[in-house]
Amino acid sequence: MKNADQHGDYKPDSITLGSAVAMGTGVMIGAGIFALTGQIAELAGPLFPIAFIMGAVVTSFSAYSYIRMSNAWPSSGGIAMILQKCYGSGAIAAGAALLMALSMVIAESLVARTFATYALRPFNVSDGPWVPVLAVSVLLFAFVVNLAGNRSVGWLSIVMAAIKIGGIALFGIAALWSSGFHFAAASKTGTTFGLTGFIASVALAILAFKGFTTITNSGAEITEPHRNVGRAIAMSIGLCVVVYLLVAFGVGSSLSIDQIIAARDYSLAQAAKPALGDMGFYLTVLLAAVATASAILASVFAVSRMLAMLTKMKLIPHKHFGMSGSIQRHTLVYTVVVASVLAILFDLSRIASLGAFFYLVMDMTIHWGVFRFRRKEVGAVAPVLLTALILDAVVLGAFTVMKLRSDPTIVAYAVTGIVAVFAFERVYLSRWLGSDVS
Repeated sequence: MKNADQHGDYKPDSITLGSAVAMGTGVMIGAGIFALTGQIAELAGPLFPIAFIMGAVVTSFSAYSYIRMSNAWPSSGGIAMILQKCYGSGAIAAGAALLMALSMVIAESLVARTFATYALRPFNVSDGPWVPVLAVSVLLFAFVVNLAGNRSVGWLSIVMAAIKIGGIALFGIAALWSSGFHFAAASKTGTTFGLTGFIASVALAILAFKGFTTITNSGAEITEPHRNVGRAIAMSIGLCVVVYLLVAFGVGSSLSIDQIIAARDYSLAQAAKPALGDMGFYLTVLLAAVATASAILASVFAVSRMLAMLTKMKLIPHKHFGMSGSIQRHTLVYTVVVASVLAILFDLSRIASLGAFFYLVMDMTIHWGVFRFRRKEVGAVAPVLLTALILDAVVLGAFTVMKLRSDPTIVAYAVTGIVAVFAFERVYLSRWLGSDVS
């Protein structure tokens, strides 16, 4: 792993602490606020701001495993490194790492469609061919910027993060102020929201925070990685909690829960109009475009490097398809192509659901691996690891129950995908655990 990190594609000290935080918040805020607020409200009802808090709690427990492992072995392989250290170079590590990569690609397609949905709101277009066209266009933008290298990604991530964090915070404060701090979403509704729905909503809220793994996947390239990887993760999660709550209460102060659900794919833009007028509406659309574009930029950066590392670890096969250049450039192409296909074929709700299933299964695999094989070596506390594992299992169970009721097809897609990934890796690697597992 160390040798792979020293490959020319991975440049030590090329990502500052500020750039790492910007990339983490870039992925989180793009997905969490603009893509998921309405879907979380649909499951949690008036308690949807609390769902974000619970998502942060579960994520904080989950981040513990990543921080302890990354502090011990910072790597540009990130999650692949953690899984390989826990399970060896076998199908369990490879399958879980591939699930993570797929969940990140799914997130890119989710945010790309969100970008298109918001960009088309001023023209009263919410569906049709322009949505996938714009979604693919922003993915191509991220591809071009990533070709320019780490410095360009880091610099642009900082600028975009500053714009969107400041803009979103102002939106939330202005919306609350204009409503007299009245929470309209708490008004009566004809829909019944139960405990299962609330717990299931936490699964989507977790997706809103999972962007911290972008930092893990760039570990060896961050300055002072043994110290700054953990700091960057903690800082990015903390920033996002504040921003998410401001926006959740801002949206809830402008719209009733039924209105939020009706406009779930563009709820912030819809909330801006009664709170801030037409100018606020257009500024929110512009802010959404910046936020989602930066989220895609950071995610493409991380997942292409993760796939390149999996290739160098010989955990997945690789084909050049006649392309020149490095493996990392090839995986960058694969990442954008697959995300584009998903953005064309699936709607926002199904994309988010599929990502939640893949991510939670991978997350549980990591917690068990750290607990079973590495907790003493990295100084991890067993109760924290087990709590993270149990919280993930409860949330995944509730989310599965809700989706079996509302959209059993997506559950079938998820189960089929998970089984197919592990079966493929078992055939490719011919063993579940690597001989290097201790």
